[in-house]
Amino acid sequence: MRGLSGKVAVITGAAGGIGAATARRLAAEGAHVVAVDTDETGAKAVAEALPTQSAWLRADVSAEDGVAAYMAAAVDRFGRVDLHHLNAGIAGSFATLPELTAAEFDRVMGVNVRGVFLGVRAAFRQFAAQGAPGSIVITGSIGSLRGSADLLAYQTSKHAVLGILHGAAMYGGPLGVRVNAVAPGIVPTELFAATPAAAGGKDDMVRRASTTPLRRAGTGDDIAGVVAFLLSDDAAYMTGEVVSVDGGANIVSTVRPSGGAGAWDFAAVDRALYGEDRS
Repeated sequence: MRGLSGKVAVITGAAGGIGAATARRLAAEGAHVVAVDTDETGAKAVAEALPTQSAWLRADVSAEDGVAAYMAAAVDRFGRVDLHHLNAGIAGSFATLPELTAAEFDRVMGVNVRGVFLGVRAAFRQFAAQGAPGSIVITGSIGSLRGSADLLAYQTSKHAVLGILHGAAMYGGPLGVRVNAVAPGIVPTELFAATPAAAGGKDDMVRRASTTPLRRAGTGDDIAGVVAFLLSDDAAYMTGEVVSVDGGANIVSTVRPSGGAGAWDFAAVDRALYGEDRS
């Protein structure tokens, strides 16, 4: 892809899943990578396996000093930052709306929204300081575009990052800074590892993904290819866009037979969610 070779890319949430896959893809395109994660061991392993020059750092993306530290580390090592993939995120609680605590809601918003805001702000400040613009990609979600009765804090956070996306794209356009987002569907990663057996958790991802038009779950590499494209000069006339990478899940009409209408037992769904039949 045009415009990636020799560039410096900062990736948050880089120790595994989509972040690690993006690190590998950008490095394969010739970019140097700074891998950022709270899992320093994982970030180091990813960075050391890359074919280009790399660095890694343990940082809390929800804290101003954490974001300042990873940007400073990138500049100290490479002299500039060209590409920024704001990918770090947490799933949060599966608690239903009445049981969800304010503390848990704030925890998810801190990483998923505050972390994106701080990262976007830091990128703009660095682009201005170095006198050269760059490109930013935010990891959204199918949850940015659709609703569900569970994962309320996560879903809210992924809606919120689209607000940051649109504002940043509007501000950045005249400066030559492009800001886009990718909206993955079901990609089995460690994001839901803490809740493997929960309905909608990790263990049933492959089964749920089989209902998409492509009839399979995505991979980190599937998402990384789109992220790399959005960061590259091949996407030079794209900004403010949210690109769904979800096997077609986003287009499904659930009220048509081909979309599964009538193929599930809503009484069972309601019993699991509310503890009673609602029919």
